[in-house]
Amino acid sequence: MDEIEKVLLVEDDKVEVLKFKRVLKQLEIKSEFSISKNGEEALNYLKNEETELPDLILLDLNMPRMNGFEFLEAIKNTEYEKIPVIILTTSNSDQDIEKSKEYTIKGYVVKPIRYEDYKLEMKHIFNKALSI
Repeated sequence: MDEIEKVLLVEDDKVEVLKFKRVLKQLEIKSEFSISKNGEEALNYLKNEETELPDLILLDLNMPRMNGFEFLEAIKNTEYEKIPVIILTTSNSDQDIEKSKEYTIKGYVVKPIRYEDYKLEMKHIFNKALSI
């Protein structure tokens, strides 16, 4: 993959979404991105025939309606499972990390608290995604 054209961010926290947008702009990442507030919205986004599938999904775990694990379960054994997914969450729980290994994900990233660390992590994520 030469570049990541489309990214789907599945995140319910408005502050996190704003931070994500700001960091992408600062890093000059030109990817087009869409936002879904929970797994259910993300699933509907993927199923929409008029929507071009994303090159990467950044997935929070703790969301209302359908959480990240429920979303991963819903896309298991479907064409959507081929889309690279990186979990981007505040949870550093061993239980969540172990459970994530049941799914075809490309990474598990605990969101850094400091802005500069978050920015570095985003840079790393996008560089890693290019090599997937």
